[in-house]
Amino acid sequence: MSKMSMTSEFISAINQIAAERGIDKEVIFTALESAILIAYKKEKFSNEEKEEELGSNLSVELNRETGEFKLIATKEVVKKVKDNELEIAVSEAELISPNVEVGDSVQIEMPSEDFGRIAAQTAKQVILQKIRESEKDAVISEYSDKVGEVFSALMQRMQKGQVIFEIGKATAIMPSEEQISNEFYRMGERYKVLLKEIVDSQMIVSRADPKFLIELFKLEVPEIESGVLEVKAVAREAGSRSKMAVFSTQTGVDPIGSCVGQRGIRIANVMNELGEEKIDIIEWDEDPEKFVANALSPAKIEDVKIDEDTATVTVPSDQLSLAIGREGQNVRLAWKLTGLKIDIVGSGGEVVKNEDEAVEEDSKEEK
Repeated sequence: MSKMSMTSEFISAINQIAAERGIDKEVIFTALESAILIAYKKEKFSNEEKEEELGSNLSVELNRETGEFKLIATKEVVKKVKDNELEIAVSEAELISPNVEVGDSVQIEMPSEDFGRIAAQTAKQVILQKIRESEKDAVISEYSDKVGEVFSALMQRMQKGQVIFEIGKATAIMPSEEQISNEFYRMGERYKVLLKEIVDSQMIVSRADPKFLIELFKLEVPEIESGVLEVKAVAREAGSRSKMAVFSTQTGVDPIGSCVGQRGIRIANVMNELGEEKIDIIEWDEDPEKFVANALSPAKIEDVKIDEDTATVTVPSDQLSLAIGREGQNVRLAWKLTGLKIDIVGSGGEVVKNEDEAVEEDSKEEK
């Protein structure tokens, strides 16, 4: 095969890749020129001192028609040459360009046996890199307006504690803090995930985010999707327990009943997706005292008094442990849900001060 047909095949291959991937072919050509120059200088000057200064007058030109690469040196025309790399004598320069004068610059094609090999190796790497970049750009354009949606994702592998998923043709990462702590992810299985954000062309997905819970309910409860029900707040300790406050914008629609579904089927479908996580559906109320009482469900509440950002809640003595919950979880979630600090008082005078700083921090993070 002649050199000409080889090189024009190279150009037609680039044209084809550019067309298929939607990449500007000029972007590929200029990337090739700069990458090949870097590779050439690295190989030629790697053992010499001041490596970065050497070859500063070199450039690479790719013929867009034939696919031929040329190594070009720009040299200054001088009377007497002190540096062969950077300078050329007038007498020699006149053979290239008759009217040249001292102080002018001329461009000379440099012969190099290694150049063709370096160019071929580098070209392959650059083209693969451009293909990868275009794939990333395609992901961004396809998914950038879908942040906040739930997808079915195929678990591929674990990588440094992160779960790597496949969503369509795209790769998504679920960092450890976005995973449900007691879940084990099996290769080849599908999981629902929330597309939380896209950072530097990388899709970040979550199963621990409170919004994931809302989106799962949207899939099961048409009234949330249609706007008849509003999710006002969510407090979540992923994998353990959540509280979701809902409000009906339409009289006659029971917000809790709609989320639970006939014979509990709707909430059961959400809980099946989340494994062990228990979910309390709370009725939101614009009266903060009623909302706090609802938020402490399933405990029965006698009285709620609110002073600034603290609610003092009186409960029957036999309901104290239920109101507080195991390791304080019930009251902690109620606090996150309502945004109010909650002190619980037993009707027999027992006081449970809720002064756990860690809870306060959690509450701030949730906001």
